Amino acid sequence: MIKVLIYEDNPQLREGLTMLIDGTEGFQVLGAFKNCSNVAFEVGSYKPDVILMDIDMPGVNGLQGLKIIRQQNTDVSILMLTVFDDNVNIFEALQNGANGYILKKTPPVKLLEYIHEAATGGAPMTASVAAQVLKMFSQINLPSGNDYHLSEREKEVLQFLVKGYSYKMIASEMFIAMDTVRSHIKKIYEKLHVNSKSEAVAKAFRDRLI
Repeated sequence: MIKVLIYEDNPQLREGLTMLIDGTEGFQVLGAFKNCSNVAFEVGSYKPDVILMDIDMPGVNGLQGLKIIRQQNTDVSILMLTVFDDNVNIFEALQNGANGYILKKTPPVKLLEYIHEAATGGAPMTASVAAQVLKMFSQINLPSGNDYHLSEREKEVLQFLVKGYSYKMIASEMFIAMDTVRSHIKKIYEKLHVNSKSEAVAKAFRDRLI
């Protein structure tokens, strides 16, 4: 059962998302809220697997909520679900630990696939967003040469992360246990000084580690 929290200020959309997700086998909506005013308490109390996070909300918005969550929880998967596909919002969300970035026009069936992908360690993005992300990173011209002392095994794991592989898929490809994958990824995060998969992928592109 994939447990989900929803943050969306539009009441009709919030209700529609709740009905879609909660009415699908294998998914459960634990709560749905109009903003992130109490996000630290809610995430700590409900302990979701995945959070669907709108950006433009009154009071405490989605980007602020994302930062608050990451101060206390680096494990929960956070998917930004928004109408905004501009570079500024995408980059800020990824820099602050979002696991994926999908647009509200995403078809319901695809949305459920994205939630499942996030829950199993993936980093889903709407195609148009992914294209912008790659374009942004291609335009960043920073000197290479810092490999952060990653071992060959850690570099191999990082390559799979960049390709969007889940922990389970990495374990299968490398013929290692899931716990070993988690151990490698924890060390990668420590060496790169990041807190999420999206940050690790961003740094891998930016510093040309792959």
